[in-house]
Amino acid sequence: MSELFLLATIVGQDVAIRSDHVESVVDIGEITPVARTAPAVRGLAALRSRVVTVIDTAIVIDPVPPPANRRRAVVTQVDGHHYALLVDTLDDAHRFVPKPLSAGLLPGAAWAAIASGLIEHDGRAVLILDLPAIVARAADAGRVAA
Repeated sequence: MSELFLLATIVGQDVAIRSDHVESVVDIGEITPVARTAPAVRGLAALRSRVVTVIDTAIVIDPVPPPANRRRAVVTQVDGHHYALLVDTLDDAHRFVPKPLSAGLLPGAAWAAIASGLIEHDGRAVLILDLPAIVARAADAGRVAA
């Protein structure tokens, strides 16, 4: 059965995000850094009368910092908290049939922890991101570093 997915790009990799995990797509304004957080946690931002934690999804995947000027984000809610996950680019939403993940299709070990399956788009495999896993991985990195 097909599902609706939002297509995006993170560190040059096309990804798919289940639309039922997306509250909104936004451009993040000012980000206020927070001391003693994981490197992937860029800080806090005000968004429509609420505060969201901004996570740099690229750093969750690869600890080499990407350009800091990225502002496009997918807003999601995990365990009652709102998070804005930065992405490189966003495309439109499309219907796809999700498939199980195959280890041979992962571009690297870091992707295994945050991918929950794949779709086929334009003749190529595209990873489905697990947004709660991205949030958990960003938080775990902070516990290890502290």
